[in-house]
Amino acid sequence: MPFPRLAGIVLHPTSLPGGHGVGDLGGSAREFVDFLADSGMGIWQVLPLGPTGSGNSPYQGLSSYAGNPLLVSLDEFVECGLLARSDLADGPVNLTRANYAAAAAFKEKRFRRAFGNFLDGNADQELIREVEEFGDAEREWLDDFAVFMTARDIFQLRPWPAWGEPPLERRESGALGEFIKKHISEIRYHRFVQFFFFRQWQRLRRYANGKNVKLFGDIPIYCAHDSADVWANPELFRLGENGEASFMAGVPPDYFSATGQLWGNPLYDWERLRRDGFRWWRRRIQASLKLTDMLRIDHFRGFQAYWAVPRGETTAINGKWLKGPGQELFNAFREDFGNHLPIVAEDLGVITPSVDALRRDNGLPGMKVLHFAFGGDSDAYLPHAYERNTVCYVATHDNDTTRGWYEAAGEDYAHIPREVVEQERDRARRYLGRDGSGMAWDLMRLALSSVADTAMLTMQDVLDLPNSCRMNRPGRGEGQWLWRLADGDLERANRAGLREMAELYGRLASKPGRKIVPDVTTEE
Repeated sequence: MPFPRLAGIVLHPTSLPGGHGVGDLGGSAREFVDFLADSGMGIWQVLPLGPTGSGNSPYQGLSSYAGNPLLVSLDEFVECGLLARSDLADGPVNLTRANYAAAAAFKEKRFRRAFGNFLDGNADQELIREVEEFGDAEREWLDDFAVFMTARDIFQLRPWPAWGEPPLERRESGALGEFIKKHISEIRYHRFVQFFFFRQWQRLRRYANGKNVKLFGDIPIYCAHDSADVWANPELFRLGENGEASFMAGVPPDYFSATGQLWGNPLYDWERLRRDGFRWWRRRIQASLKLTDMLRIDHFRGFQAYWAVPRGETTAINGKWLKGPGQELFNAFREDFGNHLPIVAEDLGVITPSVDALRRDNGLPGMKVLHFAFGGDSDAYLPHAYERNTVCYVATHDNDTTRGWYEAAGEDYAHIPREVVEQERDRARRYLGRDGSGMAWDLMRLALSSVADTAMLTMQDVLDLPNSCRMNRPGRGEGQWLWRLADGDLERANRAGLREMAELYGRLASKPGRKIVPDVTTEE
């Protein structure tokens, strides 16, 4: 489906300033929406919004449906009388690096205090009714998630196959019923926190849509093994009798890695999913599009064919390609969304003609990344080779900042011969007709001027930040997903410059008479 000609910025909410140790859905989120609107940007792209496990990766979430409690703003609990303003004193210091551990400890204590006040009758009847209605409406996933999180806490964060309670791990009805009865207050607590995440997110979405800004979501193709999804639906995954993954997800060896990438996620049992018309996947897409206006699906090529690595392997070398659901799955999606799927295919890497055909047959935009455009012999990532139905990124959350990419310094480039680096830098300068002194803004201009219907920038490039501010280094484990805006960065950013380029290249979201999102009811 052709998307309207727009531009936007990638920024995960954890990277917002303010909050209590990590960015959240409070006032700074609305300030960012205002920044986007003032800058002529029509899209805010976020990373997956679910609760995260060890390492804090949004792509290894504990649920495909739940929201990350760390994103919940504590200010609302004060506004609705469940906390005193003094309860928010002495919170973690807000730095330009997320402090997940401190934020989690501080927020959980306040969530529990607010929940205790809620149980004690210190909430108005309207709030009580809304919490109950949310629980009823979202019961299909919320009950399993709340039980999973309760058990995970009780069993000291061990993965569910290692809880040491096989009947509960297998969800035997008697054991499950007894557990729920014994821990009902804790289960209600997790439902309570989820209510506030969804209420704050939907208010933010209405605010953004009211400013003519679309929200662009992101879902990983695979689920984390230690997740409510896999625990609650083991029959949909290729698991052994003990709950461990029989086969693991990854990608085979290639130019970038001699051993491939072993992600470890369990693979789907696509034959079982096919038997009920892919109901689980359809529900997942429907739930995601209740939160955002459009979606990027990570590792799209896995729908056509996926790399399966047997359990016990320590690298991805000894895997094999297996056939994915292909067009059958997208036919099922069309039953829900018609022929206009609001989905972007993450089709980076080595893409076969059959993968490209699956994307094209469904009218899905693919992705092009300018950081990949100037090395090697292929012109595929250069704008003169684009088709309109494309999303052009200067960089993604997994890339260097553009300043860092152009400087090509540090350990990430130590293994690359300097002459190769210089050839890439020289090609970029010659393609742009520039001297390289303002590469971040030069590449942003190149993206915005391209024929691609959608151009996406990163906030790090808007601020021309060094590589120490990149969001993620794939495969590095701990120490990722930490970058945050500093207080005052939005005021210092060049809104006028962004707006001028958006207008010049026909991407201005806020021009008179242009409506890029459905009519919405905004809230103060």
